[in-house]
Amino acid sequence: MTVPGRRSSTFIRLLRSGFTDPSAAARLLESPVLASVRTDPVLLDALGATADPDLALLGLVRLAEAQQPEELPVLLDTLLSAKPLRDRLLGVLGASEALADHLARHPRDWHTLVTYEAADLHPGLAEFERGLADAHDPVALRIAYRRCLLSIAARDVCGTIDVAETAAELADLATATLRAALRIASAAAPEDAAACRLAVIAMGKCGGNELNYVSDVDVIFVGDATRGNDEGKAVQAATRLASHLMRICSETTVEGTIWPVDANLRPEGRNGPLVRTLASHLAYYQRWAKTWEFQALLKARAVAGDPELGAQYIEAITPLVWQAAERENFVADVQKMRRRVVDNIPAAQVERELKLGPGGLRDVEFAVQLLQLVHGRSDATLHSRTTLDALHALAAGGYVGRADAAQLHDAYCFLRAMEHRIQLYRLRRTHLVPEDENDLRRLGRSMGLRTEPVAELGKAWRRHASVVRRLHEKLFYRPLLDAVAQLTPGETRLSPRAAGQRLEALGYADPSTALRHLEALASGVSRKAAIQRTLLPVMLGWFADSADPDAGLLNFRKVSDALGRTPWYLRLLRDEGAAAENLARVLSAGRLAPDLLMRAPEAVALLGDPEGLQPRTHEALEQEVLAAVGRAEDPETAVTAARGVRRRELFRTAAGDIIASYGTEDSPAETDPGALVDRVGRAVSDLTAATIGGALRAAVRSHWGDTLPTRFAVIGVGRFGGRELGYGSDADVLFVHEPREGVDEQEAAKAAQAVIAEMRRLLQLPTADPPLLIDADLRPEGRSGPLVRTLASYAAYYRRWSLTWESQALLRAEPVAGDAELGARFIELIDPLRYPAEGLGDNAVREIRRLKARMETERMPRGADPTLHTKLGRGGLSDVEWTVQLMQMRHAWDEPGLRTTRTREALAAAHAAGLIPADEAQILDEAWVLATRVRNAVMLVRGRAGDTFPSEARELAAVGRYLGYAEGTVGDMLDDYRRTTRRARAVVDDLFYGS
Repeated sequence: MTVPGRRSSTFIRLLRSGFTDPSAAARLLESPVLASVRTDPVLLDALGATADPDLALLGLVRLAEAQQPEELPVLLDTLLSAKPLRDRLLGVLGASEALADHLARHPRDWHTLVTYEAADLHPGLAEFERGLADAHDPVALRIAYRRCLLSIAARDVCGTIDVAETAAELADLATATLRAALRIASAAAPEDAAACRLAVIAMGKCGGNELNYVSDVDVIFVGDATRGNDEGKAVQAATRLASHLMRICSETTVEGTIWPVDANLRPEGRNGPLVRTLASHLAYYQRWAKTWEFQALLKARAVAGDPELGAQYIEAITPLVWQAAERENFVADVQKMRRRVVDNIPAAQVERELKLGPGGLRDVEFAVQLLQLVHGRSDATLHSRTTLDALHALAAGGYVGRADAAQLHDAYCFLRAMEHRIQLYRLRRTHLVPEDENDLRRLGRSMGLRTEPVAELGKAWRRHASVVRRLHEKLFYRPLLDAVAQLTPGETRLSPRAAGQRLEALGYADPSTALRHLEALASGVSRKAAIQRTLLPVMLGWFADSADPDAGLLNFRKVSDALGRTPWYLRLLRDEGAAAENLARVLSAGRLAPDLLMRAPEAVALLGDPEGLQPRTHEALEQEVLAAVGRAEDPETAVTAARGVRRRELFRTAAGDIIASYGTEDSPAETDPGALVDRVGRAVSDLTAATIGGALRAAVRSHWGDTLPTRFAVIGVGRFGGRELGYGSDADVLFVHEPREGVDEQEAAKAAQAVIAEMRRLLQLPTADPPLLIDADLRPEGRSGPLVRTLASYAAYYRRWSLTWESQALLRAEPVAGDAELGARFIELIDPLRYPAEGLGDNAVREIRRLKARMETERMPRGADPTLHTKLGRGGLSDVEWTVQLMQMRHAWDEPGLRTTRTREALAAAHAAGLIPADEAQILDEAWVLATRVRNAVMLVRGRAGDTFPSEARELAAVGRYLGYAEGTVGDMLDDYRRTTRRARAVVDDLFYGS
């Protein structure tokens, strides 16, 4: 009965020691090889202190079983008697399955961990070179490499060295390995070795002395001829040596591989020659290199081969690196580099990415390197290859706040330690945090988190990633504020020149003016200035993410000047997370929204309300406008109130459109451009209808009291009737009236004319609000005909004189204001005209086609590019709308779904009715949506309407950002527009012209 008891006791003790599978562990402890130590409490305690006791015990049994009989007692005695060995060996076995495999294959290598002297605690390059000196072939090199790696891992998991020292030792080991590989390659081809000089330049983390356990080792090769040899042949010989070196390190043997040697950072990448002369390198860098290549050269370090040639290379490229920030396209290149990395991460992995994801290692490295490039031009103390050393130098020089640098240092070290432990387990190249519970438990314990390792690890990781995300932008901008605010005496600050350089590098075209704005906003000891100093580091980053950071900052100063004394304004931006970012996006996206906001800055409050950017319904708008008109004492005051509502609602619509198009940190951009177009079209159309309704009420009240002598209705036509208005659209209308009973027709007509004139006057009064232009040119007889007709007059005209184009114009007629019953009767009158029974005849179809062809040739503005004109150009709005309207006039009599004033609805109905294939309907829809969005973008950016893309570079870039194109990709935008509209025109030629 004692055996079960003992087993139970052992089971419980193993469980308390951290074993997750005590039964399996008990069986392993019963292994014959552990007979002499299985009951020793020292062993069990030591196993329990490892990252993964189960893994450590399994590795120990495998190592013991691999020992020669005479060696086993030595291993076990040393294990129990020598704490340094016990901690190192079991620590490695509990953290790395791959190194346990190595020890099982090479059971004498445990002796590497026995010595515990000063040189062993912190070996340098020379010690690693001695460790690899006896390796004369790739297999021996792998064994020796793993033996050295074993010692680094042991010091790492025991805490003898910190994460920075671990990375430096790994880089030294890589340097020694490259030298050994070149020695082996040279011995295999002595003629090549004699014919050339070859220098190996380490790049990336190896060059920066901050390597991972498993990483590509990035290199560049520089070759030259030895005395008396031909340069061309020497480069060929050097290329063969370099290729052999790469194979020695990269190829898989019976002992596995070491790591891939990657030479793709060389000039022209994988398309360029593997080896170039120094002169060839310089010629490329001086003429062709891109900004990212100079950023990569920050890490360049000569590590192997000819030391003189390597030193010459470093000396030659160093000045080029520190001139990179002066390049004309530096800002655009930097912004593209920032986005490219995250955009290429698979969506399923982005939340697990330690290196490339938001708040990851790359964020820190990129920020530090960018600041080095900007300020290293004039400060040689920043010329460091190592991220943490460079961060320390930036803080010491005042380029980064000391507190920010300290937080970033701690976060970077934690994330690098996580990366090391993840890679150490199987010695595989990965930057993904595991998902398996056991893997997370081992990872957490290896980081010293023992109580609830999985939960504690997740919490710590999120905290450090959040620090990186938060500081990534503040790192650039907080020192700028310190430079202008000058609150703390004796603190090292950016000089005005350095501050200007930084702003310029981040996209600000006028750094001196930007600094004046910052000084005005952030200087002083007031609460207002203190809050601004909290907000501005983040706001400046959001401005810099736009096409016109200067305008964003200027507009922010204007709004802050207008509202700075209002208690709720800064509190809103500080406390409502979305409000500050929303405001930054709106203020830097163009002229229209800021202009609307400046006229009534209190509309900022809309940006902090989760529902504040949703367009209001027509009923709600109409009710508010009519109530405001009813309270006014005179028509001018009434319409001023109505136009004020319109201005506020236009701002609401524009702000919502901008934010949905750009996206924010917490809310991605809207992926359906059609939904954005529909939302804007409905909102602006409803707002215009409500404003016209208010002006009509004010005009009637001013002269006739509550009742006009004639019933009066406003009919929207064109984009207004289709509820497809853009920000810059006029309101196309028809006016219809009908004399009230007992009222003379002439009196009624005069009243109708007078009310129209008064409405137009009121809507165009010079005020701070944008005017609303009413266009009645689509009425019968055009500008030659009367401005308003009775319903009977319309009936007589349409019965006798109506032309085909007038029937076509009526396709989008819809009552928008005035007498609803009269408006409905007008629609009854025109339905037979716009939806003719049995469809259009052949003559009418030919007439429509002729009119369209004439319009294409006569109305296109002189000098306009027809491939980029959104209204009249190839595949633009006119092409799509006329094609859809022709289908409506031919088939709506028989297809009720086509009886709509909305282009997209009619197109969908035509597809549903089998009149157009799905692919062609989609092509037309995409072209119409894109052209509409371009027109909206032009108005948002320039503050005035336009049918073509802007010619000014910043405005064009802003249009691109609105449409979802990253900085520097306006060429792609124009190409995509031309491709989309070209495809649409092909469909138009088929469906409309029948060609």
